[in-house]
Amino acid sequence: MENEPDFQYIPEKTPRDSIHSEDDALRESMIQLAEGLLNGTVLAQFDQLYRKKPGMTMLCAKLPQNICKNRYRDISPYDATRVILLVGDDYINANYINMEIPSSSIINRYIACQGPLPNTCPDFWQMTWEQGSSMVVMLTTQVERGRVKCHQYWPEPIGSSEFGNFQITCHSEVGNPAYVFREMTLTNLEKTESRPLTQIQYTAWPDHGVPDDSSDFLDFVCLVRQKRANHDEPVVVHCSAGIGRTGVLITMETAMCLMECNQAVYPLDIVRTMRDQRAMMIQTPSQYRFVCEAILKVYEEGIVKSPKTSHH
Repeated sequence: MENEPDFQYIPEKTPRDSIHSEDDALRESMIQLAEGLLNGTVLAQFDQLYRKKPGMTMLCAKLPQNICKNRYRDISPYDATRVILLVGDDYINANYINMEIPSSSIINRYIACQGPLPNTCPDFWQMTWEQGSSMVVMLTTQVERGRVKCHQYWPEPIGSSEFGNFQITCHSEVGNPAYVFREMTLTNLEKTESRPLTQIQYTAWPDHGVPDDSSDFLDFVCLVRQKRANHDEPVVVHCSAGIGRTGVLITMETAMCLMECNQAVYPLDIVRTMRDQRAMMIQTPSQYRFVCEAILKVYEEGIVKSPKTSHH
């Protein structure tokens, strides 16, 4: 009975009604997600989705001079959306990912990239500089299960390191068991210009697995959102390959923004939008299930506020 509309006929929409129908759209999408998790359709649909967008080429990654710049042989950036370095060799294994929030003016901009290799650290900092990014989000530790996942591309606190034309100085490092927060300065040695930079590293994520509990992860996403507020430039996000956990983070932030704008949340559409810009975003069914469950939790516990809840 609850779902019966109050009025069977609405001659014309008033602004008030459209607010109600949007509330319903978000609620409906959450009911659908909860049911899909229970009956397994959510994961079945994820398995059916293309991993790489048909018709997108990845030729640049395969050029002989670029092969050594890829951490994994089978993970390459699309040519159409790759980040092009402006100075020197133009290749880096990174793609722009723009997530538009409908019926708002919000476009969250990211650069999804692999964890730097020893030989690509100068490229990584050059990209960060050229794109004007003031925040780097790192979703891996340097070594996991005895394998190197990412080269340390920053110095220890109160130290400096040079990579190519860039000097990085780390002023502070504070953390808790789930993440580390570093304040740094990035200096372009050729231009003798400096900029502040924040790096937030999530350390509680097992490789190929998912966190046991999403609360630490959700706190982390909220911290990222708080730090990126009012910044228009892209946030650089990487894990080891720049597709799995990187995809989970972008999906989560996108879902939170949709909820704040009272929009329906369809995680599969979010993954499709990401994969249209970088192949294989969100790597495993368990990562997808984790992010879907976390989205439900955010909705049910009211972790983000939508306009309707803030009016009351």
